[in-house]
Parts: sequence; C-alpha cells; structure tokens
Amino acid sequence: QVQLVESGGGLVQAGDSLRLSCAASGRNHRIYSMGWFRQAPGKAREFVAAINWGGGFTRYADAVKGRFTISRDNPKNTLYLEMNSLKPEDTAVYYCAADRGVGLRTEEYEYESWGQGTQVTVSS
Repeated sequence: QVQLVESGGGLVQAGDSLRLSCAASGRNHRIYSMGWFRQAPGKAREFVAAINWGGGFTRYADAVKGRFTISRDNPKNTLYLEMNSLKPEDTAVYYCAADRGVGLRTEEYEYESWGQGTQVTVSS
C-alpha cells in the first residue's frame, strides 16, 4: 500500500477557489491510479475525480465537471485537485485514494489506500 496525506482544505466563500494536495509515499507510488472522493455530513462518500498513472486520462463526477481539475506531479509524489467556482454543496471532507494499476478507478471498492481526509467548507 501507499501512504496518503491530504492538505489544503479550509473555509471559503461561494465562488472562491481552493487547491487540495495529496502527498504519497511508499513503494512504487508512480504506478498508482489515484482519485478524489468526498463525504458530506449525513451522506455517503462519493466519487469526485480520477486520474490514471500517467496523468493522461481523467474522469469527473457530473457535479464538478468544468469546475474541478485533477492532476498529478509524479516526481513530487503529489496529487492535486484544483477547485474553482466553489458552491456550498461542495462542502465535505475530501479524501485522496490510490490503487495499484494503470486504469481509471471511479468506485470506492477499487481503491486500496486512503488518506485521512481534509475538510472543505463553502459558505454562501
């Protein structure tokens, strides 16, 4: 498994931007497919975005498409989520996830490693 630590969350106003980071450590992390999920209070954790091991393929949930951008910097062992035009409904704990393999992963059960999460709160 790979160890994941998220950062960059905070309290912002609607329309603002935030960039989340996820630092990965462990063996062979460069071959991991990675993704972001989020969990709002009282709701199940949901898929946000995914990126393949090479960074050339991405996928987004409809709710964030056009506003969020997932990217990775393999030499820095870091995954990012750039979030623009934030809305109150984006308020959630955001989790980074990683899985051994090269394809995109969009389901929770497909990921073997998870971070502890970072809180994002968007006020109206």
